[in-house]
Amino acid sequence: MNILAINASPRKNGNTAALLDKSLEGAASCGAKTQLINLYELKYKGCLSCFACKLKDGKSYGKCVVKDDLANVLEAAAAADAIVLGSPIYLHSPTSAARAFLERWVFPYLVYDKDHSSLFPRKIPVALIYTMNVTSEQFKVEYEPELKSIPIYIEKIFGSCETLVVNDTYQFDNYSKYVATLFDEKKKRMVRDTQFPKDCQQAFDMGVKLARRT
Repeated sequence: MNILAINASPRKNGNTAALLDKSLEGAASCGAKTQLINLYELKYKGCLSCFACKLKDGKSYGKCVVKDDLANVLEAAAAADAIVLGSPIYLHSPTSAARAFLERWVFPYLVYDKDHSSLFPRKIPVALIYTMNVTSEQFKVEYEPELKSIPIYIEKIFGSCETLVVNDTYQFDNYSKYVATLFDEKKKRMVRDTQFPKDCQQAFDMGVKLARRT
C-alpha cells in the first residue's frame, strides 16, 4: 500500500509538517510505503479553466492537462492508496497552495451531471489535517462552517474524508520578537507542551487507520 502526504504549508518543519510526519509514521508502522511532498517547493497554478478535462472524447478527459510541477504530484495522487493533505488555515481557508492543488486534483474527476458523478476509478480514504492559531471554540463557531465544502467534494469524488483539526498552535520561536499581542505566549507554550503531543498521537493513529483501510 502507498500512502501519500501532501504538505501545503510554507514551513517544511512547522506544526503541519510534524503532524504529517506522524501520520506517515503511523502508516509505516502497518507496513505502508510512504511519500511526503512539499507543495511550496513546486511552481504551479490553480485551475486555468481550460476545460480540457471536460472535453467530449478528449485525450485529457478526466485529467488535468496542464504540464507544470504539479503534474507529477497529480500522478502520484492518482496512484496512491490513501492521501493525507495538511494545511495551516490562513484567512479562514487552507493556504493558496492547498486551494490550487485541490482545484487541479478534484475538479478533473468531477462530472458535470446532475449527480456530480466521479470519474475516479476507485474509492480511497482521504484525510485532512488543519492547523491554526485559534482555539477549538473559535474554530467551531467561526471557521468550521466555512471549511465544510472541502470534505464534501472529497467524499463525493474519492469516497471518504476525515479531518483532524489542531488548534491554538505555537507559531513563533520567540514571541517577543513579533507584534502578536492577541496571543498569550505562556498559554501557547502550555498548549504546545501538553496538547500538541496528543495531537501528534492523533495524527499517528490517523495514519494507522488510513493504512488499515487500504
